[in-house]
Amino acid sequence: MVYRRFFIGITIRVILITLVLFLGVWLYYTQNLLLAPFILGLIVIFQMIEMINYVNSINQKLARFLDSIRFTDFSSSFISDSGMGGSFKEVNKAFNEVMNVFKQTRAEKEEQMLFLQVIIQHINTGIISFNSSGQIGVINNAAKHLLQIPQFRLISDLGKLSPKLLKEVREMKPGQRISFKVNPNLHLIIQSTSLKMGGQSWTLLSLQNINAELQSNELEAWQNLTKVLRHEIMNSITPISSLVDSLRTILDEDSYVQQEGFLIKRDGYQDIQEGLETIANRSRGLVGFVNAYRDYTNIPEPKKELIQVKTLFENVLTLMKEDLRNAQVQVKTDVIPEDLAILCDADQITMILINLVKNASESLQSQADRVICLKGFTQGDSGTFLQVEDHGPGIIPEALERIFVPFYSTKKTGSGIGLAISRQIMNLHRGSLQVTSTPNEKTVFTLSFR
Repeated sequence: MVYRRFFIGITIRVILITLVLFLGVWLYYTQNLLLAPFILGLIVIFQMIEMINYVNSINQKLARFLDSIRFTDFSSSFISDSGMGGSFKEVNKAFNEVMNVFKQTRAEKEEQMLFLQVIIQHINTGIISFNSSGQIGVINNAAKHLLQIPQFRLISDLGKLSPKLLKEVREMKPGQRISFKVNPNLHLIIQSTSLKMGGQSWTLLSLQNINAELQSNELEAWQNLTKVLRHEIMNSITPISSLVDSLRTILDEDSYVQQEGFLIKRDGYQDIQEGLETIANRSRGLVGFVNAYRDYTNIPEPKKELIQVKTLFENVLTLMKEDLRNAQVQVKTDVIPEDLAILCDADQITMILINLVKNASESLQSQADRVICLKGFTQGDSGTFLQVEDHGPGIIPEALERIFVPFYSTKKTGSGIGLAISRQIMNLHRGSLQVTSTPNEKTVFTLSFR
């Protein structure tokens, strides 16, 4: 409607200018009025100036409206601007309605921003955001309290607390989660997220001090370990102590003093021989237990290198070729994509895979279909995954919760240390080892790398 009125207004002005020009020419040539063209020329000039002002006023109004939006200045009003006539009241009204909408939207966003800032400042988790140049955008009170860094303006200031922590943070990938011990009182769990805002790339870090939880878990772990150690040691020491007393009694009762030495009865000799053999067996068992404990507590730091998953699987199958053939177990591999690679200590991960494949093979001995699947795949930012899958008897829920506990085993001849060591190796790789199992259907061990 407004556009049509504007068009009509311009058309009328152009027609009037044209008529005045024709009138001036007609008066000059037909009536010989020499002053007519001059007077009418002044009228045309006035009309043209008026039309230019008419058009410019519209442009100025539109420019003022757009500038108000660009500079988020919504205090302007177009209602009192009536210099363009009543035909543009609808434009003024529309402009003001749009301005009011923007004003309301801005107020709502400011309220939401204020609300979010209050929430961020009051949560117990530390929050830090920084852009690609390292400039800090948001840092809440929890982060300031955790880090205790004065004038924390750049992410590089994190090096004041720990240069190694700064390096770890800079090398983090979106979605990655790391654990870092700064000092005896500060053990941080840090998670990274990336986002784009205002045309810039930002990294958002969340920080939590898990020192108290770790101390509590550590105390519980030591208590459980102490129970295990006490149980295993008592199981070995008690029969040894009892046998020693029995052997002393046998020596007292079945031995006789002679000039050249002692004489022992045949039955007593056999009893002493059996007792010493039992003591030796129990001692070897105790030494094996201590060695298993030593292996669990002395895992070296992984020496990481980029290795293709396909090559990793091939090495495992080569090492286990004879065992798998004797057990009549078939292993299928599936790697997507074929050139999938992970950063890891190849020897340590191979040891984990051998242990998992061996466990799966042993669980399939009572099955007719003895197939193990080795899978490798990636899920973008979620990381890379290796899986060992079998369709054996599975693991009962009660055992599923404890199979990673050191020295717990569901097998009569098992030491209960293999899966515990495997999970610890994955923790050193900053990954995880998880298991899901449905009895008599499927069991899947998953190695996760970020």
